[in-house]
Order: sequence, then C-alpha cells, then structure tokens
Amino acid sequence: MTKKWFYIGMASVFILSLALRFWGLGRFNTLVFDEVYFATFGNNYLIHKPFFNAHPPLSQYIIGIGIWIGSHIPFWQEEVNGLAGSLLTPWSYRWINALTGSFIPLVVAAIAYQISHRRSFAFLAGLFTACDGIFLVESRYALNNIYIVIFGLLGQWFLLLALEKQKKKRTFWLVFSGIAFGASAATKWNGLWFLLGAYFIWITAWLIRLVQAFYLAKNKQVNLDDLKVSDSYHHDNLKLNAVQTPLQKLTQLNVFQILFFLGIIPAFIYSIIWIPHLQLDKRFNFITVHEQILKFHLQLGGNTPDVHPYCAAWYKWPLMTRPMAYYYQTALSLNEPLPVMGPPLPSGTAKVIYDVHAMGNPLLWWFGLASLLFLVGIIVWQFITFWEKPKRFSSAAPFCVDTWIALFLVLNYLANLLPWVEVTRCVFIYHYMPSVVFTFLAIAWFVDQCIRSYNSYFRAVGVTITFIILAAFVFWMPIYLGLPLSPDGYKLRMWFNSWI
Repeated sequence: MTKKWFYIGMASVFILSLALRFWGLGRFNTLVFDEVYFATFGNNYLIHKPFFNAHPPLSQYIIGIGIWIGSHIPFWQEEVNGLAGSLLTPWSYRWINALTGSFIPLVVAAIAYQISHRRSFAFLAGLFTACDGIFLVESRYALNNIYIVIFGLLGQWFLLLALEKQKKKRTFWLVFSGIAFGASAATKWNGLWFLLGAYFIWITAWLIRLVQAFYLAKNKQVNLDDLKVSDSYHHDNLKLNAVQTPLQKLTQLNVFQILFFLGIIPAFIYSIIWIPHLQLDKRFNFITVHEQILKFHLQLGGNTPDVHPYCAAWYKWPLMTRPMAYYYQTALSLNEPLPVMGPPLPSGTAKVIYDVHAMGNPLLWWFGLASLLFLVGIIVWQFITFWEKPKRFSSAAPFCVDTWIALFLVLNYLANLLPWVEVTRCVFIYHYMPSVVFTFLAIAWFVDQCIRSYNSYFRAVGVTITFIILAAFVFWMPIYLGLPLSPDGYKLRMWFNSWI
C-alpha cells in the first residue's frame, strides 16, 4: 500500500468512525445505562455537588468538560432533560465521548504500523476496530470504558515511539507513555493492565535476549562475562539482532528507566488526577477514598443472574456468549415519539423495537480470537524449535518481525484478561474491551498476511474474511445505533437466547 492510499484509507476510517458516532447522537432523550452515574457525576463537578464514585474520576472530569462546552454551543439544544441534575441536552453529555471514540481506530492503526512498519496491516487494524459494535456503543453514550482503552493504547504507542528514538527524544516519549498509562488507571483500576502488558513484553524481551546470549556463549565458546547484554544489539561477532523492530529494542530500557517512566510517573499522574475530586468531596482523603472504593467492589455480589441479569464471568467474554442490553423500549408504530421511559409494551403487542446492545461484531470477535490462537501457535512453535535445535536457534536472529508481533499481541491480550480470573464480583462484557482490541490487531495481521501472499487462494481468504466482517457490522448496526426494528428483525439478529 502506497503512502498516499494509506493516508486516504485512514482518513476514510476516521470519517466513518466520526459519522457513526455522531449520527443521531441525541437519540433517546434520557440517561442510557450507566449514564445515570457518569453523566450525573460529570455534571456534579460543574454544580459543585459532592458525591461518592466507585471509580477514579478522570472520565467524569472529561464528561463534565464536554457538558460545559456542549451547553455553550448554540445548536443541538432542542431537547433537554433534568435527569443528570441540571437541564441538559443528551448531545451535551455524549459528544465528547463520541469524538474520543472516533480516534481509537487511528491509535490501533498507529500501534499496528509501529510494530510492523506495514501500512496494509495498520489500515486493516484501524478498519476492523472501526467496525466493532461495543466500541461504537460505548462511544455514543456518556460512559467511561473508551477512556481506559484509548489512554492504555496511547501508553503502548508512545512506548513504541520511544524505542525508535534516542536520548532526549526517547525520554520525551517515555514521559508521555507514563502519563497515558497513569490516565488509563485514573479512569478505572483495570486500566493498570495495559501497563502490565508493557511489563510483560519488556521482561519477555530480556529473557529472550539472555537465553540467546547464553546459547551463543555456549556454542561459540564465548565467556558470558564478555557478552554485552546491554543497550546495544550491534555486536559484530554475535549478531544477536539481524532484524531490528521497536519491540526488539526493549532491552535498551534498563530496570531504572522502567521503574521511573512506567512506574513513578504513572503513579504520580494517577495521584494528582484525584486532587479536584478530593477538593470537592472532603469526606475522604486519598487513602480513605481508595478504602471505600475497594469496599464497594468487594461487597458486590458474584457472577450470577440473581445479582444482575447480565453478569458474565471472564470466560464468557471471548466467545461473546452474554452481551447486554443498554437500552430496550418498544412502540406500536414508527409514528410514535421515541420511547424513553417506562416499561416495554406487553409481549406480542409491540410492532417496533428500539434496542441498544453492548455487543461486539460477532464475526470480528470470533475471527479475531481464532487469529490470536494462531499467533499463540507461532510462539509455541518458535520455542519448540529452540529447545530442539538450540544451536541453530542461536546462530542467527531467531525471531522475525511477525514473531515479535505475535508476542506483543498475545502478552497484552493475556495481561488484560487474566487478572479477571480471580475476580468474583459481578462483571460484564464491557470489561473485555481492553483485551479484545488486541484480537482486532490479530485478525488484521492474519488478513494482511493472506492478502500479501503470492498464493491466490490465501488472497481470496483474506478478502473474504474482510467482507464478512464488514457485512456483519452492517447487519448488526441497527442494535448498535438503536434503530427501529420489527420483532422479526430483532429476533433475526439475536442468534442465541443468551444474547437477549
């Protein structure tokens, strides 16, 4: 893909993301799902009303800023409601999330390019991310999960940028990486898992480096004390790194740099973000507010329908067996005003269904999971090859760019998923968003490999998968945007009873 067409493609992806998020943004003049908390909390900062929040405050600050700006814009002011504590338009408390969410496909594409330097891979990663349902839904309402993702991904991207720089420029991007990771954690505590992913890949890079050095020393009869397992990969005799990628340069970062830039700076940013909230609500100090938040989450019930009908344990997320409805209302005809309050009509009487479903693009998720498992297979095969033929492994650079990509995606996926294994409270499918984004990168990598192949069969497979994902996105779009559906049209999209 040429640079010109890459820029055109990415501009198109951004415009698509922007259009889908802003089109009909004021639909449903009410508080949808957790807008009852986050829109209200954002407005509380503007009206100086103290409140307890079970999450760190950054996303509510941003939503509050959006409300203030949106309330001063002389259009989209036709419909208002007072559900968030002041007379506000739905557009005012939603637009900043819509804008922020529109940039997520671009950040994903930037990461894809940085770990591969392949424009086609980056374009496909951005396109597939733009074609996911749960990211679209979360961006269209005053919710907080998109901020975890975008700040966490920015932290990863800035880290990759830093690895391609030297001296002051590297320090600059490392500082911004630490700031972004701190901001992710200041949205929700599980934002820390993006930082955990960075630690995982850094530790893995060092382990690979040390193992390579050990076998090179053993097979070439070189004293380990003479090996320079340090900042540089350019040893004339050992040639530990025949192919340079940003990920391979991770061992140029020592433990003190990691602790400062990806430890102290995120902790500092997280701490100072709390200051405005603690100035507003003086009941708790920095320590006691965290004790209260932890107590709140520990008191939530387990993952059973008795606690909440949409509780879904972590192992249900990858196959998307239990998505959730954020909004469901019915009407007798399209001529009726959009229903925003009250229970749905009795079963069998509704002619029109309005449903906003927090559900991913099923084909994208399932293809993405399969691709990630394929990458796991690549990693396993590499290490099997190493243990069987260590001499051959150590005689040249053993890991190609695609193996490093596999490590990056798999380790970040696991870092964002595995901590949930021990969580016993009720959790929901939106908690999977930080993990699933790495499956989007995985399927983009697989499709890119197919399309770039000289084999016409593989190229056909890549093109087919792409069009299936796009078609699935269009097919399920009505339940992402809350468009009117007939009962039959609704049932057609609810493939499994557990989806309803």
